[in-house]
Amino acid sequence: MQQIKDVIRSIFTTGDNPRRIAFAVLIGVFFGFSPLNGLHTMLALFVAVVFRLNKVAVLCGVFLNTPWIVVLFYNFSTWFGIQLIGVLSGMVLPNIGLNDFLNSEFWFCFLSQRRLPIPAFLGSFVLYTILSLASYVLTLSLLRKHVPWKLETP
Repeated sequence: MQQIKDVIRSIFTTGDNPRRIAFAVLIGVFFGFSPLNGLHTMLALFVAVVFRLNKVAVLCGVFLNTPWIVVLFYNFSTWFGIQLIGVLSGMVLPNIGLNDFLNSEFWFCFLSQRRLPIPAFLGSFVLYTILSLASYVLTLSLLRKHVPWKLETP
C-alpha cells in the first residue's frame, strides 16, 4: 500500500497541472494498448521525454495493459476490425480450441492467415485511440475531483 501512495505522490509533486498529467496518462494508454508490444514502454518514455511529460503517469498508462487483458483485447480488436472492413477474400477463420496449439495443422492454418493483420491493426487502432481518449477524460475528472489543488487554466 505504501508503494501505491509513493507512486501517487510522485505523480503529483511534479508541478504539472491536471491536464498535463491526464495527457501523460493518455500517451501511456495509447502506446500501452498499441500492437507494438516490446516497444511500447520505450516509445512512451521517448514521447514523455520529448514533450516533458510526467514519466510516472505515462508508465501508469502504459502498464494498464496487463498480460491478463492483452489476449482479450487483441482478440476483440481483431474481431472488431473484421466487423469494420469485413472478412477479406480468401481468409478463413478457423474454429480452434486449446488442444489445437499442439497440432501441426493448427500452425499451418495460423501461418496461412497472412491477411489477418490488416483488420487486427485497424481494430486495435480504433479501440486504443478510444481507450486513450477515455483515459484522458477519466483521469482529468478524477484529478479535478480528488486532488486538492487550484486548477490552472492554459
